[in-house]
Amino acid sequence: MGVSEPLIQASLLGEAVEHGPAAVFVADERGRYVAVNQAACALVGYAREELLAMRVTDLVAPDEAEAPWREMVANGTQRGRSTLKRKDGSTVEFVYLAGETKVAGMPVYVSVGAAT
Repeated sequence: MGVSEPLIQASLLGEAVEHGPAAVFVADERGRYVAVNQAACALVGYAREELLAMRVTDLVAPDEAEAPWREMVANGTQRGRSTLKRKDGSTVEFVYLAGETKVAGMPVYVSVGAAT
């Protein structure tokens, strides 16, 4: 394997996630979004910059978000369904798989899914 192959793989994976059909939300340990892909933006109707200024509880009602968040942090992964609030005030059902990973040594929580 050449030295550049892992870099090529990372680049291809990044492009696939950015332009792929599944919505990807990445939050820090305080629930603030630190990365989102195009599908996530389209799903909820916010621009990327707007989402990156938000918290999980800005899209998911706190009473619906808190228990699954705690479970995900405790167990490492969480599978579920949430009602997301869109920018226009409408809602969309979101089925997801979420889990913890580390980026640059810091824990982040990745949620990948789609509207039902």
